Amino acid sequence: MRRDVQQGPEIWLRGPVAAPGPGPREPAHPATAAAARRYSWVGTHGGAGVSTLAAVYGGHDSGRDWPGPDAPRSVLLVARTHASGLTAAARALEAFRLGEAPAGLDLDALVLVADAPGRLPKPLDRHVRQLASVIDVYRVPWVPDWRLGDLGGRLPRGTEPLARLTGAGERHG
Repeated sequence: MRRDVQQGPEIWLRGPVAAPGPGPREPAHPATAAAARRYSWVGTHGGAGVSTLAAVYGGHDSGRDWPGPDAPRSVLLVARTHASGLTAAARALEAFRLGEAPAGLDLDALVLVADAPGRLPKPLDRHVRQLASVIDVYRVPWVPDWRLGDLGGRLPRGTEPLARLTGAGERHG
């Protein structure tokens, strides 16, 4: 999926990465920008939880594909917190960094969905911290009701920042 791109310095940017626009952007109030923005959820591996997150938080379910031309251009990458999920997330971030993602997509954040209840083992926690050093990371805890297909009810505790980002915040409270 490599496209011809000019290689620049080997650097990582933290936060959303957008192609430069035709002119200066006007500052927007963060709450207004978040409410107006729509997202495409993109799984970095099978079983990441894209469909569940799109159903619960809103937005476009892209599955494991890059968003199509009619889908929102703002991307939230999704991965589980097991070793292969975190490795897949790192590969997807690298694809963005190298310009291998389709032109016009904005990488906004990485959403990590717990692969099991409880705390992460130290090696996985270190991997999460490495990822968080190059992109904003939102964590979603293990939700037993989601496993049973019950996507209603309150949003999981600790996901308020993700709810604000996606505009799903009114379900908290």
